[in-house]
Amino acid sequence: MNKIKNTLLLSCLRATELIEKHLHFKLSLSEKIALRFHVSMCQACQLYEKQSAFIEKGLGSPLAKKEAFKDIEALKMKIHKELEKTKG
Repeated sequence: MNKIKNTLLLSCLRATELIEKHLHFKLSLSEKIALRFHVSMCQACQLYEKQSAFIEKGLGSPLAKKEAFKDIEALKMKIHKELEKTKG
């Protein structure tokens, strides 16, 4: 019984960790249930979840970040080639 209680009753600290984890990774079924249970009762965590989603949306999607990273790598390669030309 204590195991079920400890699994379902999260602290706000653990709930915010799961909220952040959920933005980037898939949660396990027990994590999803515990998080939904906690957030349904905790107004502070409800607000935190909304704010985190808003901030994450403002930062852009992970796919856009990957595309930007590819552009940076291409730029580095181009600069490296130009430097090699000037040396040789």
